[in-house]
Amino acid sequence: MLSRLGDLLFYTIAEGQERIPIHKFTTALKATGLQTSDPRLRDCMSQMRRMVRESSSGGLLDRDLFQKCVSSNIVLLTQAFRKKFVIPDFEEFTGHVDRIFEDAGEFTGGKVAAYIPQLAKSNPDLWGVSLCTVDGQRHSVGHTKIPFCLQSCVKPLTYAISVSTLGTDYVHTFVGKEPSGLRYNKLSLNEEGIPHNPMVNAGAIVVSSLIKMDCNKAEKFDFVLQYLNKMAGNEFVGFSNATFQSEKETGDRNYAIGYYLKEKKCFPKGVDMMAALDLYFQLCSVEVTCESGSVMAATLANGGICPITGESVLSAEAVRNTLSLMHSCGMYDFSGQFAFHVGLPAKSAVSGAILLVVPNVMGMMCLSPPLDKLGNSHRGISFCQKLVSLFNFHNYDNLRHCARKLDPRREGGEVRNKTVVNLLFAAYSGDVSALRRFALSAMDMEQKDYDSRTALHVAAAEGGATFPWTMLCSSITWR
Repeated sequence: MLSRLGDLLFYTIAEGQERIPIHKFTTALKATGLQTSDPRLRDCMSQMRRMVRESSSGGLLDRDLFQKCVSSNIVLLTQAFRKKFVIPDFEEFTGHVDRIFEDAGEFTGGKVAAYIPQLAKSNPDLWGVSLCTVDGQRHSVGHTKIPFCLQSCVKPLTYAISVSTLGTDYVHTFVGKEPSGLRYNKLSLNEEGIPHNPMVNAGAIVVSSLIKMDCNKAEKFDFVLQYLNKMAGNEFVGFSNATFQSEKETGDRNYAIGYYLKEKKCFPKGVDMMAALDLYFQLCSVEVTCESGSVMAATLANGGICPITGESVLSAEAVRNTLSLMHSCGMYDFSGQFAFHVGLPAKSAVSGAILLVVPNVMGMMCLSPPLDKLGNSHRGISFCQKLVSLFNFHNYDNLRHCARKLDPRREGGEVRNKTVVNLLFAAYSGDVSALRRFALSAMDMEQKDYDSRTALHVAAAEGGATFPWTMLCSSITWR
């Protein structure tokens, strides 16, 4: 079975040639959304590089060499080329994303956050968006390789780690679940005498105090950093010591919140308030890029399983709770408006980042430092709104009858009509390579046109006696 899949994969990419240039394979691979750097394809890519070094073929792979290279990843590659990923037509989808990116980039309003000296140095022209689907399809546009601090985007991640390790009930004895209706840095508690939710500063500081209470500062930070690395699929996760020191020197408001929480006995017994604040400042100073941040978001979209490593990082319960709180409390004083217009879990930060999750589909990370008056990225908000106005990603969009919006999760009627035309034309022309490609993509080879003709009818009518149907039927399964 795996050998036959390898043959079909080879003939699909070869298009009638006896050997495949490696660059042709990687180009076809990227069109599906997979990257050659994907950890799941490590064996395949290293095997190809070794084959090139050891052979004198000049980067060309015949069928046998190709089989050896892809055998360890044949299931994933077959899914990709059969368009069985969550977004089947990835190139068309990313084309729309690029146009939305360009439109949102025309917004020039907003100001870079100045109350943290290190953030005030941010380049206001930075604008980047990366996405990662739950199947590991990747796309980036703009300034997506530049490190920036997570700031408040770390709050949902820290909360998810706490719930995964300590449980929902324990965590929520110290922090609530309701939006506060107040500024994120207010000295305020709910009626139970605990912070309103984990997305405001008071709640995030308390959640930080719960992590590894029996460990020292360094061990606590390393513990969280290991989780963040796993969520990012071991892509870039760094630390800005300059931002950390800047936060400590100018964080009077957070110190005031810390002492207020201590006075109200909001911390667990025995917790060092200054150590909790230190960890909070450190976590806000963790750096990612848009690319690594999008994998973190995709881990949340994928129920806590990192899509590019397959590792289960967070519990399903922790992810569900986190997304619920992001939906209701994640965008500062704009949370209600964002939930109404965009309808997706998200978290913004004063660094200009927005971490956006489309549950069961993908995660995105946007970066643009200029902020609106509520502290959210001006371009980022515009991008999210335009994205949901084009695609039916809003939580309450009707997936069956929303004719005015696109659904990238399934192929449209025009695509289906086009496949019938292409299938019949390939049969008419005797193009075996194209027919193999259609078979690999799991196309129904018995589709009919308006006159109830199948590809077999057309081939027979065009002199099919000499057409190699026997060979074709031996390599595909007819319904």
